[in-house]
Amino acid sequence: MYHLLFKSFFRTKIFLVSLVLLVSVGVISILIGKQYLVKQENTIVAAQEFQEESIKRNLEYHSDDLGLLLYYLRFTLIKKPTNISAISIGQSDVNPLLQAVTIRGLEGQKYDTDFENPSLLMSGNLDLGFVIIYLFPLVLIAMTFNLYSEEKELGTWRILAAQTAGKARFLLKKLLIRILFVFAILIFLMFLACGILQIPMNQAFWAIFIQSILYVSFWSALCLWIVSMLKDSSFNALILISIWVLLNILLPAMVNNYVLNRYQVPEALNAMVEQRDGYHEKWDLEKDATMTSFYEAYPQYKNYPVPDDQFSWIWYYGMQHMGDLEAKETSTEMMEKIMMRNTVSEKVALFVPTMHTQLSFNNLASTDMISHLDFLKALTEFHENLRLSFYTKIFENNPANVIDWENHEAKFYSPKRDFSWMHLMLPTLLITLTIAVFGLFNLRKL
Repeated sequence: MYHLLFKSFFRTKIFLVSLVLLVSVGVISILIGKQYLVKQENTIVAAQEFQEESIKRNLEYHSDDLGLLLYYLRFTLIKKPTNISAISIGQSDVNPLLQAVTIRGLEGQKYDTDFENPSLLMSGNLDLGFVIIYLFPLVLIAMTFNLYSEEKELGTWRILAAQTAGKARFLLKKLLIRILFVFAILIFLMFLACGILQIPMNQAFWAIFIQSILYVSFWSALCLWIVSMLKDSSFNALILISIWVLLNILLPAMVNNYVLNRYQVPEALNAMVEQRDGYHEKWDLEKDATMTSFYEAYPQYKNYPVPDDQFSWIWYYGMQHMGDLEAKETSTEMMEKIMMRNTVSEKVALFVPTMHTQLSFNNLASTDMISHLDFLKALTEFHENLRLSFYTKIFENNPANVIDWENHEAKFYSPKRDFSWMHLMLPTLLITLTIAVFGLFNLRKL
């Protein structure tokens, strides 16, 4: 029986179209991911070379004034890229891979990023995660929506029913062949991506692999349930496409609109303006107003003199840091509300497999917003360590040659991917099993 069903399926046009479509688009998405990784590598190399050349060039002109030299020098923190991010690019196309900052106020530099074509950002990247989430369900729908209704409408169902002892079993076999075909392409593309993108088969890769299997299983169970209602082809197609639109477009858009309005985040521009205002207004105040607050934050620098009648670097960098403190409340509020947005989205996604899969992919690939916020926290710590390592030398008017500049190369930050296997698998698995049970129960009507 299976031999004949396989043979019959391989002769259909939908088999050839699905095979060509999924494989070609899947390979294209993997190659796009490869281009993304190459772009990241080129950006990192350029940033490292720029920092090295910038230090050498500025040392030629400002080696006698360390405070002025460090006014210009920028130091780079790079979010160490992972090859698995090419499977699910997520928000990394809008959030910067690296940040080059001076030791001046951080809030005015924290949100600098590359200019991107807004139309390209709107359409997003065709990565493998996109193909799995959006295209695989459509192919499953196209192959399964008329499993029963086609036989009924062509008048062949009575003949098949007379020759088959188990009619429900016959439909399940037809469905299983199509599901196995889709799974085979999915597994092929995942391991092809692993080879081309040089992704290590670590925990993150297997987590994405299993989540992909569960996601396709969910859509397989959904197709089984709709087919088991024994309706005509037009009804099945309409219902399945409507569910696809609801789960992939409408519900995510509604959740996004809700969290945007429920947790309105102050713009990063506000923090930047507050930082600059907090710094610039210090020029018109007595130096004591700046230094008192600065000494409260860093009492170890109290012994350095601040002349009233001339410019001093301790006063200047004190003003810069006070500007950051002026913007701290707005910056903290923004971070907290972004975290709340993410928390609400994750809770809703537990009941929406498409959203859960997308968020899981981005989390495992370290391309989600939480990963970027962690990078910004690391940048804050990086900036703090830079300032404190230079302050003493600046305030003591040391020359530039007291610093070993070869140690000040671009630094890397490694993102941490912590996840729970139960949180990853259980929501989609439970929904899939529930829908599959309904579908199997309906098939008893046959």
